[in-house]
Amino acid sequence: MNFALLVLILAIVWGAVTGSFGIMNLLLGLGVAVIALFFVRDRVTRPNLLRRMWRIVSLIGLFLYELMMSAIRVAVLVAAPDMGRRVRPAIIAYPLTVTSDVEITLLSSLITLTPGTLSVDVSKDRKTLYVHVLELHDEKETIRSIRTGFEAKIIEVFEP
Repeated sequence: MNFALLVLILAIVWGAVTGSFGIMNLLLGLGVAVIALFFVRDRVTRPNLLRRMWRIVSLIGLFLYELMMSAIRVAVLVAAPDMGRRVRPAIIAYPLTVTSDVEITLLSSLITLTPGTLSVDVSKDRKTLYVHVLELHDEKETIRSIRTGFEAKIIEVFEP
C-alpha cells in the first residue's frame, strides 16, 4: 500500500475518531499518522500487507461463523429433554501443526471462546493441544474440523 495513501486514510480515521473534520484537526491527524507510520515503517511497506489484512478478516469471519454455529448447537443440546444422554464430554489430544507461541495461543484462545470447547493444556514439547469438547461424536472429524478451520486460517495469517 502506498505510504501517502495510508497516511491519508489514517488522517481520515483520525477525523472520524475525534469527531471533527476541520482543516486543523485533519492536519494534526496527518502529522500523527506520519509519526506513527515512521515507527512501524518496516512493517507497513511490505507488499503483502493488504493480503495479510484480508487473511485476518477471513479468520475473524470464520471465528464469528463458528461462534454462532457452536452457540446454536450448545443451546439446542441444553434445551433438549434428553440432554443427559446426548452430552458426551471428552478430552481429545489435538496434534498441533502451528509452532510459534503466538499461533498456539491464538488457536487455543479461539477454541476456548467457541461454545462447547475448551483448551485445557499444551504438552511440554508444544506438539499437542488438549481440548475438552462437550459433545464428541467422532474424534477424527473434530480434529479435522480444527485443522481445516482455525489452524489453517492461523497458518495463512502468519505465513510470510
